[in-house]
Amino acid sequence: MDSQGQDGQRVVWTVVGTGIGPLLLAATKDGLVNVVFHATDAVRDRAVERLASRFGTEPVEAPDSPLLAEAIGQVEAYFAGERRAFDLPLDWSLISGFNRQVLRALADGVPYGSVVGYGDLAGRVGQPGAAQAVGMAMGANPLPVVVPCHRVVESGGGIGGFGGGLETKRKLLALEGVLPEPLF
Repeated sequence: MDSQGQDGQRVVWTVVGTGIGPLLLAATKDGLVNVVFHATDAVRDRAVERLASRFGTEPVEAPDSPLLAEAIGQVEAYFAGERRAFDLPLDWSLISGFNRQVLRALADGVPYGSVVGYGDLAGRVGQPGAAQAVGMAMGANPLPVVVPCHRVVESGGGIGGFGGGLETKRKLLALEGVLPEPLF
């Protein structure tokens, strides 16, 4: 594969250290396309392979890429407690249909420091009985942290699941002041 796919799409990526461990950030000309938790060597390599397969191009490690600069800065500011909202162009091409609809509603309607129930979010997209499907959409989120799936919790007060692990979800909610600081 070359560095540009069939449609001329270029994918660049880097790994950023954060308070929840290394995050892989990947971008296209359309915006941030993927955020991957726990981006140690094996996880990072699998994520880059998935991106190569999806876009038909070999992603390029480019920590100094202008396509990534703003995302890196905003992620670092978020984890430093200096940013409450992300203002980035997003490439939604890794997700479609109901999942995309739910994630867009989440990104636009659940601000820093607040949470929403799975069922409540389902209602916001006109599918009040689709709490389980909302959970599946959260698990399929290609842009965690930036599209804040950690802010979706069980209606009975439980924390719910999380693709990055429950410890990571607790740390993100603590960073935003929703939960007390984790004791681990």
